[in-house]
Amino acid sequence: MRYAYRLRPGRLAEAALLAEWGRCRWLWNEAVHQQKTRRNPTMCKLSKLLTQARAGKAWLREGSQVAQQQTLRTYMAALSSSFTVKGRGRPKVKKLKRTLPSLEYTTHGFRIKAGRLRLPGKVSIPVVWSRELPSDPTSVRVYQDNLGHWYASFVVKRETLTPAPADGSAIGIDWGVKTTATTTDTRFDLPHLGHRKRCAAERAKAQRRMARRRRPRGVTPSRGYLRAKRQAARIEKKAARQNTHDARQWATSVVQQHHLIAVEDFKPKFLAKSRMARKAADAAIGACKRELIYRGKRAGRKVVLVPPAYTTMTCSECGARAKQRLGLGIRVFDCAACGYTADRDVNAARTILATAERVRASADDIRHSIASSRDGGSDAVRAGNPLDPSSGAVNRTSTPALR
Repeated sequence: MRYAYRLRPGRLAEAALLAEWGRCRWLWNEAVHQQKTRRNPTMCKLSKLLTQARAGKAWLREGSQVAQQQTLRTYMAALSSSFTVKGRGRPKVKKLKRTLPSLEYTTHGFRIKAGRLRLPGKVSIPVVWSRELPSDPTSVRVYQDNLGHWYASFVVKRETLTPAPADGSAIGIDWGVKTTATTTDTRFDLPHLGHRKRCAAERAKAQRRMARRRRPRGVTPSRGYLRAKRQAARIEKKAARQNTHDARQWATSVVQQHHLIAVEDFKPKFLAKSRMARKAADAAIGACKRELIYRGKRAGRKVVLVPPAYTTMTCSECGARAKQRLGLGIRVFDCAACGYTADRDVNAARTILATAERVRASADDIRHSIASSRDGGSDAVRAGNPLDPSSGAVNRTSTPALR
């Protein structure tokens, strides 16, 4: 588990962190250069690179060897994932103006004493302890956000959670833009809250102030421009935090009262290129989905990811599929086979739940054929398409009803 806390570094401590980040960033960029000149650099070669660089450069020896080694380990992890995860590119150069500082330390590189975080180089930073650590941390990641605030993310061990007893409660969740989450139980529907839309006028005002104070390229920006830029970033950060808070509250209520959670495996990335990009970003579907899967796993619930294919076109009563796709303007589903009529999203949520209940899958014996390794990182079960015979799930010809 990760526990994050706010840091309050002084002027000297912040300068030391930024200097350390400059050394680690140089090592990362040097590793990228080695990757371009040599094929598939190994960790052994990168360790030799670090040893030779520290021997020949005095400014590099002034930094922490632990943080520098962790930078190269992170690079190797990113490089290996680029070969195994489809669609993920290789590590790129970290530019100074576009990359936020991030440092990692293992057990031998930090300690906590008198409520302060002690780092190599006699760097002592006060920590805002909003909650107690359940155990001694094994590593820490010190990073800075776009507002200039520093945080420390500790990795700690917690007791293993036992799975919750099966009480038969289940819920199906369908994602949307007008209503962020439509469920089979209307009490747990998540409406579109519109936090970004609410602060759009204030954000636009700050952005216009930035545009008026922008100087030509190559000229040092003025204090007024930086102040307006910080104000715009603060407004955007506030909306993002409100979305995260609402997603956590909603996910907690869903997980506490349901044993089986069937979630549409929806990926809203393509909406960024459509007309609904602004409203989809305001809905924060990805954040809600991540929080639901994360909290469901922690509580020992069974979370099943159902592919979105044909969920809108399939009748949740008889399992018949519509012959034509339903346009976005059609908000009511009308089954031609059995005459069942319901809201479009409610019918999709019921179909998703029926698919998850029929599969009876476990995390060890099923993976959906559509879900490839590019979706790695999710710990939920993936269910097969109910209308695809090759997926091993429900077949409409053999089992007419999905429920």
